[in-house]
Amino acid sequence: MRQRHPAAASREHLVIVGNGMAGHRLVEALLARPERSARITVIGAEAAPAYNRILLSPLLAGEMEREALTLRDAEWYAEHDIELVLGERVENIDRSARRLTTDAGRELDYDRLVLATGSHPARPPVPGLELPGVHVFRDLNDADALAHAAETGRNAVVIGGGLLGLEAAEGLRKRGMQVSLLQRDDRLMNRQLDLTAARLLENELRGRGLDIHTTAQLERLEADAEGQVCAAHLADGTRLAADCVVVAIGIVPHAALARTAGLEVNRGVVVDEWLTTSDPAIHALGECCEHQGNLYGLVEPIWRQVDVLAERLCRPSAEGVPGYVEQPTATKLKVSGISLYAFGPTEAEPDHEILSYRDPQQGDYRRLLLREGRLEGAVLYADTASGPWYFEQALAGRDLTACRAALLLGAADAQLLLDDASNESPQRPAKEAA
Repeated sequence: MRQRHPAAASREHLVIVGNGMAGHRLVEALLARPERSARITVIGAEAAPAYNRILLSPLLAGEMEREALTLRDAEWYAEHDIELVLGERVENIDRSARRLTTDAGRELDYDRLVLATGSHPARPPVPGLELPGVHVFRDLNDADALAHAAETGRNAVVIGGGLLGLEAAEGLRKRGMQVSLLQRDDRLMNRQLDLTAARLLENELRGRGLDIHTTAQLERLEADAEGQVCAAHLADGTRLAADCVVVAIGIVPHAALARTAGLEVNRGVVVDEWLTTSDPAIHALGECCEHQGNLYGLVEPIWRQVDVLAERLCRPSAEGVPGYVEQPTATKLKVSGISLYAFGPTEAEPDHEILSYRDPQQGDYRRLLLREGRLEGAVLYADTASGPWYFEQALAGRDLTACRAALLLGAADAQLLLDDASNESPQRPAKEAA
């Protein structure tokens, strides 16, 4: 049943290119604002409506049904008077005419345009990467292809020791494959974890059956007599059997459409603090955009971008609209059932004070980096309950000297000492009073 909504203030045609998590989040934010455009069209290259890509890993592992990933079905868009075009890719933007064309020949005029085209997997320059049996892991089709590969093959090689690579490796292992994981760095998740936490994670995954190779240099992929990938060769001479290979080394902003349209593009589509591109009628959002040299792959900053852009799209000008501001971000992850929480530098500097705690029986580990009593970084492994409190103290730049002895015990104990120190602060001497 079609819902009744307050009359929108503008008859401008807003077109959103991209029906991923960022584009969909923007749609929901706009629907909460009566000043929004009354005519909104969303175009998605995939045939399925928006879904939660974060849940692709449990889907691959067979722990979740496909329907559980869907954010909103096509009927929801229709109920909210939003035109949804699926399975078509925008190929051209005519900025002077304010018209775009899809690969199906569809032409749409727009007044305002939002590019939420996301990203595509990075691919290393390795011979054999084009062979059949080499996959990436970014969407539903990829998850289906990998599930099929697990049914027909025995050995898999996953390239990349970050979150996506680990989840792909675990998903294939849970489907019965023998999995080798290659990490170019000396440790897993080197951007989030210190060496101790990374080793704990590596030992846990090895215990489950993953074959992990760190400081691994992939030299080439080998094809069998039928031209299918059959092995991966490392620079040290190691040969790993591979019925399928998964490339999961990171993402690259999907900026080709913007570049072809003549917009300013660096690594991503360059935007200002209101997510406006070099064309004032066009905005960019999420993984495809670049702001002050920064790219995005975590939902927290992208959700803040959505709030800014939704407000901007409902105003005739940027005047009075708070712009997007870069903020420190904490990384909260669950890698194959293991909780991790990290922020700040992974490596200690010479003037950092290091506090660390490890409980081998429980598998817990935490390491804090302080400078002059103020927390600048943390890595928590397994027990991450105190992570948000640590991050709050770091953002506030609070002097934690008074609770230093209890910092590693967790938020509750440390906060009690801070409160006590605050309550017991001595009064200023009378002679110093104003």
